[in-house]
Amino acid sequence: MKFTQYAGVASLLVGATVAKEIPQDLERHRRIFANGQRHMEIMAKKHAIWARQEAEGLFTAPYPELGYTKCVAGVAAAIPGDKSNTFRCDNLDLHHFLSHTALGSKTGQGSSSWGWVAPSGREFVAIAQADGAAFVEITKEGKMIYLGRLPQHHEAQPSIWRELRAYRHYILIGSEAERHGIQIFDMRKLQSIDPKNPVVFDTNKDLASRYKDLPIGRTHNVVVDEKNKYAVAVGAAPRSDKCKAGLIFIDLTDIYNPTSPGCASEDGYVHDAQCLPYKGPDKRYKGRTICYGYNEDTLTIYDVTDRTNATIISRTSYEGASYTHQGWVLDKSWQDYLIMDDEYDEYNGRGPAKDGRPITYIWDIKDLHNPKQTGYYKGKVRAIDHNQYIVDGYVYQSNYGSGLHVVDITSIPKDPSGAGVHEVAFFDIYPEDDGKEDGGVLEFVGSWSSYAMLPSGYVLVNSIERGAFIVKLQRKNTKARGSRLGW
Repeated sequence: MKFTQYAGVASLLVGATVAKEIPQDLERHRRIFANGQRHMEIMAKKHAIWARQEAEGLFTAPYPELGYTKCVAGVAAAIPGDKSNTFRCDNLDLHHFLSHTALGSKTGQGSSSWGWVAPSGREFVAIAQADGAAFVEITKEGKMIYLGRLPQHHEAQPSIWRELRAYRHYILIGSEAERHGIQIFDMRKLQSIDPKNPVVFDTNKDLASRYKDLPIGRTHNVVVDEKNKYAVAVGAAPRSDKCKAGLIFIDLTDIYNPTSPGCASEDGYVHDAQCLPYKGPDKRYKGRTICYGYNEDTLTIYDVTDRTNATIISRTSYEGASYTHQGWVLDKSWQDYLIMDDEYDEYNGRGPAKDGRPITYIWDIKDLHNPKQTGYYKGKVRAIDHNQYIVDGYVYQSNYGSGLHVVDITSIPKDPSGAGVHEVAFFDIYPEDDGKEDGGVLEFVGSWSSYAMLPSGYVLVNSIERGAFIVKLQRKNTKARGSRLGW
């Protein structure tokens, strides 16, 4: 793999009053990140919290099914008088809730979620759990109809780290469990299921295929570039493998026989990424294929047009870098800005997140060789940020214990400082920390992810402890609706 350019000190001199991009501290990177120390530290803290919750029976507790509940005066009282089923909110109504056990899981513990819309308009979502993926249909009324599940691969153990992405009408399911591989399931199978008889799919015969060639069968995440017919396994341990847990490319041209043309290893471990055909202002990369990598202490941008010989375009760190986690471009059809979160800066109290409030970092990526961190948006309550995705000018953020936050980012192209970015809605699915200082706790609890890309406007929020929530905006800013920003 060739390294074409390194984002250097010159980037510090541009917009120094607001920009906080900095060169990567190579010694700190070697000491904390390259050897996996920080990653293992975070995972150990998560395991400790979840072990405590498991001992308390929180993952399999008999959480009641909840129906439509309007958000009124800042609360959605799904069961009036019951604090554990009264949720703080603004501009988001609860439409339905089902526990992980009601969704077929024996272990509980939710993580990712992703959806598929059939040609008929029917909406389906896959809900990741420690022991597999549950499948639901979302009705016009916002109800989840449980259709069945695909367990974890039969040679693998349960693992909460289960990530999903769609490729056409298939769902790709990766896991941190060894020997799991990447399951490729045809979502069209769901259309003929009678909800009275949910189906537990077979992990052999009911798969379209399974990608088996990960180093030890595990991956932290899986990313899809549907236009170019490939997926990417990221964080596929161990770091000692030839691919160093970087980008492992998977050719999906023949979905029944996925193969790998190669990997991108030079920047080592990649925690998450977004890979897209390049459409943006940097004329040098017109017609190329780009991956934006979130690589523990850097934003690393790759040219992956030739997936047998990918190259690094730039590698840039930032003030407060503690664990670069995940991000999304504002507009996939004109890639001039992206937003990004760091999963450990709030916990560590570093940089702009030193007060424990989640930070959304804003990056100007018009020059792929020299990304500029132009500003940030700070959340309103104490929490750790996690996964975030953009739809129609809004970013839907799962901020662990503070739940789902919907933030209007349409101002960024005109004012990339973040001054015009503002929250338009939230739904706190973890009432257990409501009485804590500054509104929440800095723990890995609550909301892991959300899926907001359904045409109906319903949003599925997958929680670690309880199950899946369906919420919907009461009102939407007409300026954001139909914006060029988003998926």
